[in-house]
Amino acid sequence: MRTVSEFNSKIIAQKCQKLADEISAEVPLDKALYNAFASTEREIFAPKGFRHQAYKLDPLPLSQDQWISSPLTVAKMTLALEIDENTDSVLEVGCGSGYQAAILSKLIRRVFTIERIEPLLLEAKKCFKMLGISNIHARFDDGQKGWRDYAPYDRILLSASIKKIPDVLFKQLSDGGILVAPVEHGSGQIITQFIKKEGKIRIRTVEECLFVPILDGISR
Repeated sequence: MRTVSEFNSKIIAQKCQKLADEISAEVPLDKALYNAFASTEREIFAPKGFRHQAYKLDPLPLSQDQWISSPLTVAKMTLALEIDENTDSVLEVGCGSGYQAAILSKLIRRVFTIERIEPLLLEAKKCFKMLGISNIHARFDDGQKGWRDYAPYDRILLSASIKKIPDVLFKQLSDGGILVAPVEHGSGQIITQFIKKEGKIRIRTVEECLFVPILDGISR
């Protein structure tokens, strides 16, 4: 006879797989990314009052006027990173709930994530611990400065919109590396891919998006 815990685990697994199926119906996922969504409990990262909506394709509100991105947006941003077997490290600017970092942790050996709002970072770290994720390194700081100690990074991801990518982030990107960010254009935003090759940056636009804007400094 199954215990309550085993029954609940099965239900959660079914919800995660259904979410992965719904994402893949909208966005073509490779096997590794599909499995990442199918094995990551999104409800862990959602505020208590919104956990019943965690497996829908919708963004969810967080405290501090922040949001958990839609799973579709998480998928599109992750795909734009073009992760392959040679991708060893990624730096995320804007940890937020931690869900994007959790997805990346299933695909890349080392994930470094920075959050400028301390209460959000503390909650995200609790979620990582609950899920037994040990390859995410989290830091409280202004992510626009990057994280020099572990640079260069194979990939860099900005999870907040920005007008111009700080030069320091390009310096912390390895040669051949890819940086993905929602870049502000007028009143809109566009997911933009920056590829660094021999010191030069090639730019490719992906599609329109909607993120909260990046802010300077830190907030306790």
